[in-house]
Amino acid sequence: MLQDLTTILTRDLEKLYNEIDAFTAEANLWKTTGNITNSAGNLCLHLCGNLNTYIGAKLGDSGYERNRPAEFSSKDVPKAELLKQVEQTREMVAKTLQQLQPADLEQNYPEQVLDKPMTTAFFLVHLTTHLSYHLGQINYLRRVLE
Repeated sequence: MLQDLTTILTRDLEKLYNEIDAFTAEANLWKTTGNITNSAGNLCLHLCGNLNTYIGAKLGDSGYERNRPAEFSSKDVPKAELLKQVEQTREMVAKTLQQLQPADLEQNYPEQVLDKPMTTAFFLVHLTTHLSYHLGQINYLRRVLE
Protein backbone atom coordinates (compact mmCIF):
# COMPACT_ATOMS: atom_id res chain seq x y z
CA MET A 1 0.00 0.00 0.00
CA LEU A 2 2.85 2.39 0.80
CA GLN A 3 4.34 2.01 -2.67
CA ASP A 4 0.89 2.48 -4.24
CA LEU A 5 0.31 5.72 -2.33
CA THR A 6 3.76 6.99 -3.26
CA THR A 7 3.16 6.16 -6.92
CA ILE A 8 -0.23 7.89 -7.03
CA LEU A 9 0.87 11.01 -5.16
CA THR A 10 4.04 11.51 -7.19
CA ARG A 11 2.17 10.76 -10.43
CA ASP A 12 -0.50 13.32 -9.64
CA LEU A 13 2.09 15.91 -8.60
CA GLU A 14 3.70 15.38 -12.00
CA LYS A 15 0.25 15.98 -13.54
CA LEU A 16 -0.05 19.15 -11.46
CA TYR A 17 3.32 20.29 -12.80
CA ASN A 18 2.16 19.60 -16.36
CA GLU A 19 -1.19 21.39 -15.84
CA ILE A 20 0.48 24.52 -14.49
CA ASP A 21 3.09 24.38 -17.25
CA ALA A 22 0.32 24.05 -19.88
CA PHE A 23 -1.01 27.55 -19.13
CA THR A 24 0.11 29.52 -22.17
CA ALA A 25 -0.85 32.90 -20.72
CA GLU A 26 0.77 33.22 -17.30
CA ALA A 27 -1.85 35.76 -16.21
CA ASN A 28 -4.52 33.07 -16.58
CA LEU A 29 -2.99 31.20 -13.63
CA TRP A 30 -4.49 33.92 -11.42
CA LYS A 31 -7.89 34.32 -13.08
CA THR A 32 -11.23 32.78 -12.18
CA THR A 33 -14.53 32.72 -13.99
CA GLY A 34 -18.19 32.63 -13.01
CA ASN A 35 -18.68 31.57 -9.40
CA ILE A 36 -15.21 29.99 -9.13
CA THR A 37 -13.32 31.69 -6.33
CA ASN A 38 -9.89 30.02 -6.42
CA SER A 39 -7.46 30.47 -9.29
CA ALA A 40 -5.24 27.67 -10.58
CA GLY A 41 -2.23 29.44 -9.08
CA ASN A 42 -3.84 29.60 -5.66
CA LEU A 43 -4.93 25.96 -5.85
CA CYS A 44 -1.37 25.01 -6.77
CA LEU A 45 0.01 26.91 -3.76
CA HIS A 46 -2.66 25.29 -1.58
CA LEU A 47 -1.76 21.77 -2.71
CA CYS A 48 1.94 22.34 -2.10
CA GLY A 49 1.24 23.83 1.32
CA ASN A 50 -1.11 21.00 2.22
CA LEU A 51 1.29 18.20 1.29
CA ASN A 52 4.33 19.95 2.78
CA THR A 53 2.41 20.28 6.03
CA TYR A 54 0.78 16.88 6.37
CA ILE A 55 3.47 14.72 4.78
CA GLY A 56 6.65 16.81 5.02
CA ALA A 57 6.28 18.41 8.44
CA LYS A 58 4.11 15.86 10.25
CA LEU A 59 5.51 12.60 8.86
CA GLY A 60 8.98 13.70 7.72
CA ASP A 61 9.79 16.28 10.40
CA SER A 62 10.86 18.68 7.63
CA GLY A 63 10.34 21.83 9.68
CA TYR A 64 7.95 23.25 7.06
CA GLU A 65 5.74 26.02 8.45
CA ARG A 66 2.51 26.60 6.62
CA ASN A 67 0.97 29.97 5.82
CA ARG A 68 -2.45 28.76 4.65
CA PRO A 69 -3.97 32.24 4.20
CA ALA A 70 -1.15 33.14 1.78
CA GLU A 71 -1.98 30.07 -0.32
CA PHE A 72 -5.24 31.79 -1.24
CA SER A 73 -4.26 35.46 -1.09
CA SER A 74 -0.98 35.40 -3.04
CA LYS A 75 -1.24 36.62 -6.61
CA ASP A 76 1.05 36.76 -9.60
CA VAL A 77 3.61 34.27 -8.31
CA PRO A 78 5.69 33.52 -11.44
CA LYS A 79 4.87 30.27 -13.19
CA ALA A 80 8.50 29.18 -12.83
CA GLU A 81 8.20 29.53 -9.03
CA LEU A 82 4.98 27.50 -8.96
CA LEU A 83 6.65 24.77 -11.01
CA LYS A 84 9.65 24.79 -8.67
CA GLN A 85 7.37 24.41 -5.64
CA VAL A 86 5.50 21.51 -7.25
CA GLU A 87 8.75 19.72 -8.09
CA GLN A 88 10.13 20.25 -4.59
CA THR A 89 6.87 18.95 -3.14
CA ARG A 90 6.98 15.87 -5.37
CA GLU A 91 10.55 15.13 -4.27
CA MET A 92 9.64 15.64 -0.60
CA VAL A 93 6.63 13.32 -0.84
CA ALA A 94 8.68 10.56 -2.46
CA LYS A 95 11.51 10.91 0.06
CA THR A 96 9.25 11.06 3.10
CA LEU A 97 7.05 8.14 2.13
CA GLN A 98 10.11 6.01 1.30
CA GLN A 99 11.25 6.46 4.89
CA LEU A 100 8.01 5.05 6.30
CA GLN A 101 7.55 1.41 7.16
CA PRO A 102 4.35 -0.49 6.29
CA ALA A 103 3.54 -0.72 10.01
CA ASP A 104 3.57 3.10 10.20
CA LEU A 105 0.45 3.17 8.05
CA GLU A 106 -1.57 1.40 10.75
CA GLN A 107 -0.52 3.86 13.45
CA ASN A 108 -2.69 6.86 14.23
CA TYR A 109 -1.75 9.92 12.21
CA PRO A 110 0.21 12.23 14.58
CA GLU A 111 -2.40 15.01 14.47
CA GLN A 112 -6.18 14.93 14.63
CA VAL A 113 -7.14 16.69 11.40
CA LEU A 114 -10.59 15.51 10.33
CA ASP A 115 -12.31 15.79 13.73
CA LYS A 116 -11.46 12.23 14.73
CA PRO A 117 -8.43 9.98 15.08
CA MET A 118 -7.46 8.11 11.92
CA THR A 119 -4.68 5.88 10.72
CA THR A 120 -1.84 7.30 8.68
CA ALA A 121 -3.00 5.12 5.77
CA PHE A 122 -6.50 6.62 5.91
CA PHE A 123 -5.15 10.17 5.99
CA LEU A 124 -2.73 9.52 3.11
CA VAL A 125 -5.67 8.28 1.03
CA HIS A 126 -7.53 11.46 1.99
CA LEU A 127 -4.55 13.58 0.88
CA THR A 128 -4.45 11.68 -2.40
CA THR A 129 -8.11 12.38 -3.15
CA HIS A 130 -7.71 16.02 -2.10
CA LEU A 131 -4.87 16.41 -4.62
CA SER A 132 -6.92 14.73 -7.33
CA TYR A 133 -9.97 16.92 -6.63
CA HIS A 134 -8.06 20.18 -6.99
CA LEU A 135 -6.06 18.86 -9.94
CA GLY A 136 -9.35 18.40 -11.79
CA GLN A 137 -10.40 21.94 -10.91
CA ILE A 138 -7.12 23.30 -12.28
CA ASN A 139 -7.57 21.32 -15.49
CA TYR A 140 -11.07 22.72 -16.03
CA LEU A 141 -9.98 26.27 -15.26
CA ARG A 142 -7.13 26.03 -17.76
CA ARG A 143 -9.41 24.72 -20.49
CA VAL A 144 -12.10 27.34 -19.82
CA LEU A 145 -9.68 30.26 -19.62
CA GLU A 146 -7.52 29.24 -22.57
